[in-house]
Amino acid sequence: MKASKELLQTRLYKRNQVLNANSPFVITDEILEHHYHAFQEPWGEGEKVILQKEDIMQYSKEESKAIWNQNAEFWDCAMGDESNDFHREVVRPKVTELLNPDPTDYILDIACGNGNYSAYLAEKAVSVLAFDYSEKMVELAKKRQKRYADHIEFCVADATNETSLMALKRNKPFTKAVSNMAVMDITDIKPLFTSVYKLLEDNGVFVFATQHPCFVTLTEKYMTPHSYYDIAIEGQPQKQCYYHRSLQDIFNLCFDTGFVIDGFYEECYFNKEIPDIIIVRAIKIER
Repeated sequence: MKASKELLQTRLYKRNQVLNANSPFVITDEILEHHYHAFQEPWGEGEKVILQKEDIMQYSKEESKAIWNQNAEFWDCAMGDESNDFHREVVRPKVTELLNPDPTDYILDIACGNGNYSAYLAEKAVSVLAFDYSEKMVELAKKRQKRYADHIEFCVADATNETSLMALKRNKPFTKAVSNMAVMDITDIKPLFTSVYKLLEDNGVFVFATQHPCFVTLTEKYMTPHSYYDIAIEGQPQKQCYYHRSLQDIFNLCFDTGFVIDGFYEECYFNKEIPDIIIVRAIKIER
């Protein structure tokens, strides 16, 4: 299967509009040629831009962590104290509506980045345990959000490792868990969903936002899980790896884990008829 330059140009433009909403993205000839030649190889070959289902775990977790540690300072500066327009206008409103945070809540913030959403919750007097697997990102989050130290505990943990995740258990269960635009960055999300289910109290809520797999991708594949390298914000030092999963793969993982989905949004940014993200609320139902 081959991808035309026109198709790639459209998808590159859309993806980087969405993920870099504060800065125009210029598709240079070099960027276009890189993706074009990579996509002319059979899926899974060439520069490993596309990884097939059987190869999806071959992308090194340690390599991914190294990339995010290298990108951490850039990301922290780019997001600042308020995050970018995309997060403020598209992600945060519906995530917060479905999460419905309350001062009595104890919330797990998954892949917290520089801690901006944790700070947003702390401003509402919510207690938060926030984690990321990038040590540098957690270091920067602690520094940026130090004024909320009474409400936020920052930790380093691996979202793909159930032992690491279960070590986040404290003397009381989490009432809710949240993940803002991170599911597509995680190699294997089954340990995460399994652990969140165990860490939540009965009838606890898990809200996650991730890119819409039907509309935000650089590939022509949908049903087959695969991965590709790309940027999140123009100018970041290193490309990261994105993991594509179909809606049925994401939803079935929720169901298999024991969650019941009772809230769902598709949110748009540039084109009001084409959603860029999905936002899901899953409820823990004791089996």
